[in-house]
Amino acid sequence: MTQQLNNQLFAYTKQFTDSAFKAQSLALKGLETVAELQLKALEEQAKASAEFVAEALEARDINGLRSLWEKGASLSRDNAERTVAVSQEVLAVTQKTAESLNALVQEQRQAANDAVAAPVAAAKKAAAK
Repeated sequence: MTQQLNNQLFAYTKQFTDSAFKAQSLALKGLETVAELQLKALEEQAKASAEFVAEALEARDINGLRSLWEKGASLSRDNAERTVAVSQEVLAVTQKTAESLNALVQEQRQAANDAVAAPVAAAKKAAAK
């Protein structure tokens, strides 16, 4: 009886550990993807800002400043659009990761139910004989 209980406990612990490892892997993969998206957006914004600063340093007269004003407004609009696009991508990655974790939880729950139901069914079968 003790051996059977130990075997069931070991099997449950192994299953729980495997599921925890899978959940951690999914979470880290999602985090890595989000970090890549944000880093790429940061690089693009830094590049655009550096180009704008370079143009600002070259402005020598009033016409140069007027065109700089328009480019500054355009840069701000482009940066805002990039930020919204990256935010949407981050939200999509987060949602996909959450769905994967939810599926893992459902799988774990079903496995636990099956693990409990199998010995009960075996006991009923043995009692019926």
